[in-house]
This record gives sequence, structure tokens and C-alpha cells, in this order.
Amino acid sequence: MKLDYLVFGTNNLNSAIQFYDALFEDTELKQVFSTDRMTFWQCDDFTFAVAKPFNGESATHGNGTMMGLNVASESEVKRLYHLALKLGGTSEGEPGPRGPKYSAYIRDPENNKIVFSV
Repeated sequence: MKLDYLVFGTNNLNSAIQFYDALFEDTELKQVFSTDRMTFWQCDDFTFAVAKPFNGESATHGNGTMMGLNVASESEVKRLYHLALKLGGTSEGEPGPRGPKYSAYIRDPENNKIVFSV
């Protein structure tokens, strides 16, 4: 079994699209589909999306919820970490060794937690 897709809720779809378009610009994740409620980025074996909640209520980040993205190298971990900060994200842990992985943690502008690791 493997992760098929992950969706983060958003209260500002346009801002979320701008953040993730820029963050994923030089990666294999490419924007593939968008509606007035949801936008998708996809690569060969994974799909990520941001969406206005279906029930019409406000989106909130999950305490303890995190998206982990496995990237190609330590330099890519550093690049994505610094790019996310430049795009309005916040640091949750600078790039460095953590157990058997080299990782960096950020929160997107809506406080969703993301880890880049190799």
C-alpha cells in the first residue's frame, strides 16, 4: 500500500494556488486540474490538492497532521525549505539530520505542516 493523494483545506484558494505553484515549480509535481473549489498537482505516483471544504465551513490545519515529501537530495531539502519561507511559509525545523533522514519542516501560509526529507 502507498499514499495515493493528500488534500489540505484552504480558506483562500487563490493564495494557496500561488504558494504551491511556486513551491512545486521546479519539482515533478505539476498543476493538472482546477475548479472553483479545488486544485490538483500530480506526478507519476502521487496527487496533492488544496480545496475549500466540501461542507462550506472554515478550513483548519490538523494538530499533528503533516505531509511528508521525499525529495532527491539534501540540497533539494534546503532549496524547498528556503523557498517555502520566501513564499510566506514559516519554519518548524531547519534542514538537518533527524534519525535516519535529512529533513526540514515548514508550515504553509494556512499553518499546514510539511516535511521535506531524503
